[in-house]
Amino acid sequence: MKHRPLVLLGAMLLSTGLVSCSSSDGGSDAGGPTVLDVWLMRDSVSEAFQKEFEAGFEKAHPEIDVKIQIQEWEGIGEKVTAALASNDAPDVIEVGNTQVAQYAQSGGLTDFTDRVDELDGDFWLDGLAEPGAWEGKQYGIPYYAANRVVIYRTDLFRQAGIDAATIKTRDQWLAATERLNKDGVQGIYLPGQNWFALAGFVWDEGGDLALQEGGRWKGGLDSPEAMRAMDFYKRLQALGKGPKDSDESRPLQADVVAKGQIAQVIATPGGAGVIAQKNPALKGKLGFFPIPGKTADTPGAVFTGGSDLIVPAVARHQDEAYTFIKELTGETWQTKLALAMSYVPNKTNLATAVASDPGAATMAVGAANGHATPNTPQWAAVEAKNPIKDYMTAVLTGRDPAAEAAKAAASITTTLNSGS
Repeated sequence: MKHRPLVLLGAMLLSTGLVSCSSSDGGSDAGGPTVLDVWLMRDSVSEAFQKEFEAGFEKAHPEIDVKIQIQEWEGIGEKVTAALASNDAPDVIEVGNTQVAQYAQSGGLTDFTDRVDELDGDFWLDGLAEPGAWEGKQYGIPYYAANRVVIYRTDLFRQAGIDAATIKTRDQWLAATERLNKDGVQGIYLPGQNWFALAGFVWDEGGDLALQEGGRWKGGLDSPEAMRAMDFYKRLQALGKGPKDSDESRPLQADVVAKGQIAQVIATPGGAGVIAQKNPALKGKLGFFPIPGKTADTPGAVFTGGSDLIVPAVARHQDEAYTFIKELTGETWQTKLALAMSYVPNKTNLATAVASDPGAATMAVGAANGHATPNTPQWAAVEAKNPIKDYMTAVLTGRDPAAEAAKAAASITTTLNSGS
């Protein structure tokens, strides 16, 4: 499932004429350029970037007329599935990085395996590239990424005599948070069901949410590694007053941070703008640092949210679609996109492109240790039931960790193998 990584201000306006092309002449005017039908998602690009890219692309490729349609996230899965099964699919579609497997499984996507080297695939972020592949073939091309960081109150850190730049390990993080947690200040606001944060700690320990063995999936929350991760989560969560039975949306954690003396929160950098908007007194008092790792030499593992670009196998303009993807995911436009939208570029060798944006630069550090959820079409069903959240609440409220981990792992195992 796709999880929106950033909170972006402003609504995108669509230019007139951005309509689907299904003309009988194959998508081009008589003797004119080929019309390329592209679906991008709401808030993945700004109106200004969209116009700049279209103008630049069409100048470089006058034989192609790009027609971008902005799609809504709600209901997009069913719409894409229907398009892939039709004879009039768009030429390029943006999809959430963890959605690629479910579309690839149907056999409805163009295989780009032989183009990976040409697209500098060696530098792709693992959290975008890995879920973009299915059964050894690359169907999704990494587009952009975002991940969680620690947003902190610079004034509260200063009062406590703590330099955030020195927090490199999880032990240092715990010590600093405990030091902050006094005189009416919450060291951290961490809801009990932030399973994205837990997943990062699991990956840090060398575990996973689920593993595939012999063609079957097995839930991994009952592994020693995952249980160590949950123990760390419990210790960190106890240094604040976050609810044990809800996630970041209930209540909205930006609202909570804006109202209180809370020193830290785990969120995407866009959350800082929302917090400051809700409490203007905090403007200029919010900073960022990567989620610390087990050791100082590696940042904490993070879930990589973001998007990939796919091409339906039935799309009529395969060559032009590839040209579009190569341009939009190439160095020039990735750099412009990252700066315009505060994204992490799709390649590790472009991380310096966002050096001037503190939030995006911090994300880029964490993105180097980015991961994705298990690459299977059935993962969406796991998230729909989400036994991980129930497991976390059970442990935080005093139930037996081993028994609850076994129960959650068994639920994940059953769900992931239900489509086998």
